[in-house]
Amino acid sequence: MTTSNRPLAAAAGAPVLVIENLTKQYGSFTALNDLNLTLNAGQILGLIGPNGAGKTTTIKILVGLIRPTSGKASIAGVDCVSDASKIKRMVGYMPDTFGSYDNMRVREYLDFFGAAFGIAPRIRAKRIEEVMETTGTAYMKDRFVESLSHGMQQRVGLARTMLHDPKVLILDEPVNGLDPQARIEMRDLLIQLADRGKTLLVTSHILPELARICDRIAIMTHGKLRAYGTVEEIGRQVSQQRTIESTLVSAEQVPAAANLIRQAIEPGADVVEVPAEATVRFRTAKSEAELCQVLTRLIQGQIQVTQFREVQTDLEEAFMSFARPQEAIAAKPVVTGGTTHA
Repeated sequence: MTTSNRPLAAAAGAPVLVIENLTKQYGSFTALNDLNLTLNAGQILGLIGPNGAGKTTTIKILVGLIRPTSGKASIAGVDCVSDASKIKRMVGYMPDTFGSYDNMRVREYLDFFGAAFGIAPRIRAKRIEEVMETTGTAYMKDRFVESLSHGMQQRVGLARTMLHDPKVLILDEPVNGLDPQARIEMRDLLIQLADRGKTLLVTSHILPELARICDRIAIMTHGKLRAYGTVEEIGRQVSQQRTIESTLVSAEQVPAAANLIRQAIEPGADVVEVPAEATVRFRTAKSEAELCQVLTRLIQGQIQVTQFREVQTDLEEAFMSFARPQEAIAAKPVVTGGTTHA
């Protein structure tokens, strides 16, 4: 599994987004069922799930567009329901569709939305310059919005979302439809925003991108939170066994290393020899201390080990595990901040 490129220090901020027992029902249909989440300042949360999982319902509650049936949500201590007008000033929401604004240049477009946010003209002009610099859109300020590529429009949309300097950015599919270069640029931009102290909630179907940037991942299906935590924690939840990879100095030592590993771990363990890569991989449920003993046995056996590491479960594999029919996952625990709850 690809882990986030961001330092763990980004997770040290105070809680900004707090969701407690959030439920939304439409008659007999439960769109959101007892959701609990906490996100700290400067963190990026990746919210993933199939259509109908409850992601859009969650977002609409957070931005003050709908009221929950029960439970509560707050941003920087401000209640998303009772003080929705203040929430709208604290949150920047970028939907997955850009909208049509024909015959409007980029600067005019941003000025229009700045006025809609109630930003005074003198302050607005300065703010437009700031968000264009941050998003790299200054060079296109005189171009018509409809003439821009999809990637350029996404950047302008993000600039619009940032005009009122929100504490929290909620971005719905910001990399959807972008070419590889535009995806990389958007990814780097989101990381920069988080490093500046912004808190981001991002939905996406491009799971490898989320794995690269997110401090926390939340997987939802059928209105319920199925897993929440770091990419590594969610990978551990999918399978109690871990894949360990031992890389050696030479391929000649692979058979001897594999034999020593088989002796050190449980009988019948899955041990795979990869001579072309001078590597031995195996799956095990052993603890960190027990794995240290495996490594010690390799070294005592005169095996020259250059790397001994865990190969993480892919985020797509984790998602598919939780996206199975509801009855197949009902008994699975939920990982919350490194702690597993039944």
